[in-house]
Amino acid sequence: MTTQRWPTAWLMTDERLADRLWDALAAVADFGGGVMFRHHVTPADERLLLARRVAELAQRRGLTLGIARDAVLAREVGADLVHNPVGDQLELPSSRSVHGEAEALHAAASGAALVFVSPIYPTRSHPGAPALGAENATRLARIAGVPAYALGGMDARKWPKLQRLGFAGWAGVDAWLN
Repeated sequence: MTTQRWPTAWLMTDERLADRLWDALAAVADFGGGVMFRHHVTPADERLLLARRVAELAQRRGLTLGIARDAVLAREVGADLVHNPVGDQLELPSSRSVHGEAEALHAAASGAALVFVSPIYPTRSHPGAPALGAENATRLARIAGVPAYALGGMDARKWPKLQRLGFAGWAGVDAWLN
């Protein structure tokens, strides 16, 4: 059985990126990373078109592609995994969000291939939300028992510290725009 090798760095997309999405995708491609398509509030028809464009770019640039929540869309655009799948996964690997111990335990029990532990540090995505900090995030990653990716206030400069703590990689939104 072959084990999937996941990228070290991920771009987590959302509507806040707007037209800066393409710059962020270029930056993560230069890093050999992955992209997690999370445009949750975009109307369905626009979301499909945007997901197709992102998938085409990901394929051309050799990026790993994940689609959040929607296994049907993930299959349609040829994604490599589904993030926080709702319902049937259609036999794709899945990733899970981990913000606390209950989610870490759920990720372990659900057979997640990897987890995104967040928020490690304060982040613009969740202003005022308490950050986990490196020690608590590491504890949650161990509970999940699968490759864990640090998310929340992360960038390439902060990554080495989390790598030393056993994280498999990191993810960000704004980090790819600098």
